[in-house]
Amino acid sequence: HPRSHYACAKVFAHYQTVNYREAYGMYACNGILFNHESPRRGETFVTRKITRAATRIREGLQDKLYLGNVDAKRDWGYAKDYVEAMWLMLQQDEPQDYVVATGETHSVREFLELSFAALELNWQDHVETDSRYLRPSEVDLLLGDPSKAKAGLGWEPRTSFAELVQLMVDADWTLAREEKAVALHRASVA
Repeated sequence: HPRSHYACAKVFAHYQTVNYREAYGMYACNGILFNHESPRRGETFVTRKITRAATRIREGLQDKLYLGNVDAKRDWGYAKDYVEAMWLMLQQDEPQDYVVATGETHSVREFLELSFAALELNWQDHVETDSRYLRPSEVDLLLGDPSKAKAGLGWEPRTSFAELVQLMVDADWTLAREEKAVALHRASVA
């Protein structure tokens, strides 16, 4: 069953879509998208929080990163790949519902390891657990089965987990270096 207000709203929207499709003959599809990330992800989401903090730590702009459950596992994919799946859904003759996922699960800890390693840092030196970030009803494992999307749409994710993490680290490292340059410039003219 849904474990958050967000999940409850998603279930409601799913059945509304099914209802309109079946009752009114509308061309309406549900894309059941598992976690999809990119450098554009908001800074409060754990993936972006990690890559942003890791790069800022590397550049000396931040000391620590505080997180909740680093053992939670998610099926993380690249948003660009998922947009392709959504487009393919809309090209079908008959509307259907599809799970869009990688079919792989990775822990927050794995995301940390790859992010910090890309910057030649050990995440354990910089990350602390903070109970304020623990969720009251944590879902320990989210894993999608994209087999219908693969069979029906010919869709498969193109970007691996490691490639996704590297994309996000690279983008945030560029931002961190720019932030550092601005800070150094301001300090030099002050």
